[in-house]
Amino acid sequence: MSRRVSRRRFLQTTAAAGAANLLCRSLSAQEKKLPASEKLAIGMIGLTNQAEYDLNEVVKAGVAVVALCDVDESLSGKARERFPAAKFYTDYRKLIEHKGLDAVVIATPDHHHALATLAALRSGLHVYCEKPLTHTVEEARLVAETAAKHKRVTQMGTQIHAGDNYRRVVELVQSGAIGTVREVHVWCGRSYGGAVRNNQKFDVPKGLDWDLWLGPAPVRPYVPNAYHRFNWRQWWDFGGGTLADMACHHMDLPFWALKLRHPTRVMAWGAPPHPEAVAMSLEVHYEFPARGELPPVRLSWYDGGLRPYAFAEGKLPKWGDGTLFVGEKGMLLADYNRRVLLPEAKFKGFEPPKPFIKNSIGHHKEWVEACKTGGETTCNFDYAGALTEAVLLGNVSYRCGKPLIWDAKNFKADVSEAERFIRKEYRKPWSLS
Repeated sequence: MSRRVSRRRFLQTTAAAGAANLLCRSLSAQEKKLPASEKLAIGMIGLTNQAEYDLNEVVKAGVAVVALCDVDESLSGKARERFPAAKFYTDYRKLIEHKGLDAVVIATPDHHHALATLAALRSGLHVYCEKPLTHTVEEARLVAETAAKHKRVTQMGTQIHAGDNYRRVVELVQSGAIGTVREVHVWCGRSYGGAVRNNQKFDVPKGLDWDLWLGPAPVRPYVPNAYHRFNWRQWWDFGGGTLADMACHHMDLPFWALKLRHPTRVMAWGAPPHPEAVAMSLEVHYEFPARGELPPVRLSWYDGGLRPYAFAEGKLPKWGDGTLFVGEKGMLLADYNRRVLLPEAKFKGFEPPKPFIKNSIGHHKEWVEACKTGGETTCNFDYAGALTEAVLLGNVSYRCGKPLIWDAKNFKADVSEAERFIRKEYRKPWSLS
């Protein structure tokens, strides 16, 4: 690789990490097993919550952390103590210009995903970005196209994709255990709805660059705990509610198992949409066309406490969030860690197919190793971009209050009102270009 952290800086970084807490010492010990010449020089965009988990995982996979970024300096102390030789930034646009970087990990609120990702790809960097890949449908398509153009190694942060259970479920579906599948139901009980805007004026806490946190979003006053650090998911300006937060995890399973790509029709229901706050609950129906010999599929999403009809009919065990494949020969119920063929009496003594999908070395490690070797990842931006597009079209249908006929090839919906939700305006000087 042309971008390398110096041996001196690497040794400074790992030595300092050895003085941190027990977890950090353990991770640093794993880092030291690899010579600097085999390490990936990483910039971290976002440092807390999910970002902290991502940081730990890529360090375990064998990287050198040379740059750190967070708009809130008050949250950066732990990471900066752990990697004192790493350059710290509050603006990720400056981090992306840092000399010697190979790759970046992006774990910001959704409204920054595409802008940070595009800048990194155009700078020749490999990218790991948390889900959903982008904030809008237009961004998802552009990010996927840009990744392909620049031939960078990419991975969206849908970590459950690396789990053994998902692989076994995909094998059951693709081997025909329940016959041909034309119907899938996916549900998540989480809800982010009900937020009410507070326009009181509060002082911005010391160390937080509120203007940078807002980034491309319209200006609004800082309110404690209303947006930063987590509640941004409640607002259309920054997130997309439960659908945007969780469907890239749960809908990933049928996308993978049934080789789905772009829906042709999307219909969403919920309470009348609020112009600023996300839905309390949604029901979304997606229609996917035939794929080669595979038939059309209707995929239904439910959140905020809504569930498919089979629960009310007593046909399903009392599980939490999950996915139900309905086939000609039976049903397959799955969540992150469990799977069961239904009705159980019919499948008593059933022998599952011999595993044919190789187990993952780890979601983050898969990306790190691919960056080093030029290999492949399983949630690259081509796959993740199409998944994100489909997910976000559910919010588009809900917000414009109409079902959509989606022409993926020409990137156009048949409903004119949908355009303002497929794409968005960016506060200057922020832009996609």
